[in-house]
Amino acid sequence: MLTLTLAEIAKATNGTLHDVPDPHLLVTGTSASDSREVGPGGLFVAVTGARVDGHDFVPQAMDAGAVCVLASRPVGAPAVIVPDVKAALGQIAQYALDRTPGMQIVALTGSAGKTTTKDLMAQVLSQHGKTAATPGSFNTEIGLPLTVLRADDATRYLVLEMGARHKGDIAYLASLTPPRIGVVLNVGSAHVGEFGSREAIAEAKGELVAALPPGSEGGFAILNADDDLVVGMASRTRADVITYGTGEASIRATDVTSRAGRAAFTLHTPDGSAPVSLRLLGTHQVHNALAVAATAHVLGMPTSDIAAALTAAEPVSAGRLQVVERGDGVTIINDAFNANSESMAAGLKTLAALADGRRKVAVLGEMKELGDTARRAHEAVGQLVGDLGVDILVTVGDGPEMAALADAARNRSASLRVEAAADPDALLVLLGGVLTTGDIVLIKASRSVGLERFADRLKEAVPE
Repeated sequence: MLTLTLAEIAKATNGTLHDVPDPHLLVTGTSASDSREVGPGGLFVAVTGARVDGHDFVPQAMDAGAVCVLASRPVGAPAVIVPDVKAALGQIAQYALDRTPGMQIVALTGSAGKTTTKDLMAQVLSQHGKTAATPGSFNTEIGLPLTVLRADDATRYLVLEMGARHKGDIAYLASLTPPRIGVVLNVGSAHVGEFGSREAIAEAKGELVAALPPGSEGGFAILNADDDLVVGMASRTRADVITYGTGEASIRATDVTSRAGRAAFTLHTPDGSAPVSLRLLGTHQVHNALAVAATAHVLGMPTSDIAAALTAAEPVSAGRLQVVERGDGVTIINDAFNANSESMAAGLKTLAALADGRRKVAVLGEMKELGDTARRAHEAVGQLVGDLGVDILVTVGDGPEMAALADAARNRSASLRVEAAADPDALLVLLGGVLTTGDIVLIKASRSVGLERFADRLKEAVPE
């Protein structure tokens, strides 16, 4: 952890110490905005949100071992009082980074695959030097600064995932934690309802490469050559451009194969080639692996070492094509962390690839934030359900989009069985009468549908 005194935190934020017995007291533990995640010696960041005010949870944070609170008002505990807690947290991160000039910051963004790629990159780069990375999907103006504080003076690489819901979000995040290397994975449909079009999403994602230093100062923009909107971002950066993909690219994959839903390929870099066999599910992981390989390459990692590290890397974050085996022989693919058109397609193709003759069950909930494209996007998913030979489709939720998905699937496959559940509780009961030994079931929906932890419930619901 990056250690700071309370006096340094006050200096970095232009804040005021309140109820602080010793300004030289050090913050040495895990800092967090959730009182349940603060570690002994940590800083509790009291964020006021739309539903919850962090100031109300100061007693719990102090009981957990927090030594100080970053707050906007006195809280009856040692605190640094600031006008804007979120802005002050960013200032702390900037102050901490100024103290560690040798740390290389790698930032990545994209419509899909950010967290999986970040996890993969952290595992690969850790073979080259001490690496810290965004936990889970902490990719906001709160999560990124907290990630910075989880690094320490020995950290060589800091891998940061950057998300965007509005134009300017990534530019702001890059100003807090200026990256030297920026990776753009893809431009898809996630948040198209907010942005209006894929082109507008590309404009927002491109803020990352626009923020990079020039190539003469070590800046690298790593772009997906197989995505026209991504590779087109080359004109927006002063950094040196490195492309990756399955066609013409600086870093590329050839001889791509898939066995039991996991991809293998030959990795090519300007320094040579080496075989890779991924442990992550889905052929779409090839592009994620290539993004990691390109990053590791520009950081000086030999091609053979990159390939070996990619082959050894394991899935890390839950809810992203995570395979769970139930006691009665039912296989659960938990991909319920979130959903958009691209990730839905990837999840369904993975279900089909893993089935190997078993009965395929797709449990699908609504994809949110698609705006005017929502009905068309859900119909396309339904058509894919039918085309892939899914045996049973279970829709969750009773909105018009799910009805459109189900109708499209029926029209594509006469043998498809379709069931519906209003909510996760009803879904658990329904699946109790549907699943049989040997079935393989995919769980996929946007986070707000409430299926994120459903796989755990389903795993425990083994029939007697």
